[in-house]
Amino acid sequence: MIALRPLTEADRPRIREILAAPEVARWWGDPDEETDDLLVVEEGHQAYAIEHEGRMAGVIQAWEELDRRYRHAGIDLAVHPDYYGRGLGAQAIRVLAQRLFDQGHHRLTIDPAADNARAIHVYEKLGFRRVGVLRSYERAPDGTLHDGMLLDLLEGELR
Repeated sequence: MIALRPLTEADRPRIREILAAPEVARWWGDPDEETDDLLVVEEGHQAYAIEHEGRMAGVIQAWEELDRRYRHAGIDLAVHPDYYGRGLGAQAIRVLAQRLFDQGHHRLTIDPAADNARAIHVYEKLGFRRVGVLRSYERAPDGTLHDGMLLDLLEGELR
């Protein structure tokens, strides 16, 4: 089982450790910048620690489009490689997705790198559907552009 709790400044070293793992940094980029971003408190954004057996196994965040005509939420997460294969990321997505649906969102999005097959497989098992490829979506630390895969999930589709 996992638990989600809001991130605090005290979590900074562990967040950085998670994001600096090569298997995670490949997808997330600079661990210091990403850690700073996760700890920013602003309307429509919330980041959480994914706790498992008393230890932070990863981080998950949600952002909201608050315009009533387009209201929806997006999710992103990172799990430390020591916890891969245990289903903790999927559990965290289920918990956060249900919270967001309970708050009135009807649609959630997630946008992994198009070549992150492991993540896309997990998201599709949870009910997310491919919307399409976001061409030249993200600039990598080396300056090259990479495609993203946009997936979405409607209320009632979560598995």
